[in-house]
Order: sequence, then structure tokens, then C-alpha cells
Amino acid sequence: MLNLLRKDFIVLKSSLWTIGLYLVVFSLAFIPKSEMSMYFVGIYTAFGSVMLATMIDIKNHNHNFLVTLPVSRKQIVKAKYLSAIIYTLFGVLASFGIHQLVNLNYPELNKPNYSLRDIVIAVGMVLVLVSIYMPLFYGLSKKGAGIINAIFMVCMIILAQPVAYLMSMANENGMITTTTMALVSVGVIGLFLLSYLITIRLFARKDL
Repeated sequence: MLNLLRKDFIVLKSSLWTIGLYLVVFSLAFIPKSEMSMYFVGIYTAFGSVMLATMIDIKNHNHNFLVTLPVSRKQIVKAKYLSAIIYTLFGVLASFGIHQLVNLNYPELNKPNYSLRDIVIAVGMVLVLVSIYMPLFYGLSKKGAGIINAIFMVCMIILAQPVAYLMSMANENGMITTTTMALVSVGVIGLFLLSYLITIRLFARKDL
């Protein structure tokens, strides 16, 4: 399992500059204009990294190679989900760190004081996206992967402002409580595990 994770990051090594570019571009685009920029930068960077990793797998025919090794398809899927969690944590925490620096150096931007709750919410949103994305990626052929990525990016762009508005309203009305956060967190974890089980079944039946 550890070697499968290492494989993901070794393959992605030559494209690490792309993830850094995501951080820079999304930070410049959202930080000066949106109170929800910590979410936007973290979510877009994290999910963009997941999509980048899957597209590299397709480009290099990695799955065709991996299934010839003495590892099960279940282990291959598990490694991909674990790497998605790592990308998620990196993207969200990097965004949080950038916003902390912005608050220190550019107080005139009046950015909110983001907290651990904001990190948890952003992580949860990315995990929901990953839970929907992974079964589609593994279930459809490689020809459909580019279309899936394009659809996800368009949907994220279109839904960004409505979701930000709903979150702002919920926060103002005191709807984001500890109990609500706990229930939603359980739901997100359940969805993530269900997605993992579905993806295993889809990949096990897939003819490479």
C-alpha cells in the first residue's frame, strides 16, 4: 500500500509546479474579492490536484501496469482514495496558511479570521466532490475522463457563488452549530466510504 502511495507522488513529481500554480492563480483570483476565498482556494487546489493525478494515470496507462503487479484492485483503489485525502489536506491547509499570512501582511483586505471549523468544512466539501468523482472516473472509460473533468470544473465554477451565499446565510442565522457539524461530518464520512466500496466493485469488473 505504501508503495502504491509512493507511486502516485513519484508520478506527480514532475507536475508539482502545476499544483503550486493552482495555489497562486486561485489566490490571486479569490482573495481580493471574496470573503469565502479560503474555501475557494483550498477546494479548487485540492480537487484540481486529484483530477491532475487521475489524468496522469490515464496518460501513462498506470492502471494497465498496476494490475500486472502482485497487488489487488482493491488496494489500487484504496491507495487512490488515501492519496485524495492527502491532496485534500494539502490544498485546504495551504489555503489556510496563505490566508493567515494575508491577514498579517494585508489587514486592509479585511479577511475573516478563519478557524478550525472552516478547515473542516472545506475538507468535507472536497471529500464530497471526490466521493462523486471517483466512481465516475473508475466506472467510465479513459475516453470519458476528460469529459468528466470538464463537467466537474464547469459545475464548480457555476455553483461556487450560490454555495458561498448559502453558507454565508447559514452562518448568519446560526445554523452552523457543533451538532450540525458533527452530523454532517458523519454523513460525509459515510458517503466517502460508500463511494470507496462502489468504486472497488466498478474497478473489479472493469476490463483494462
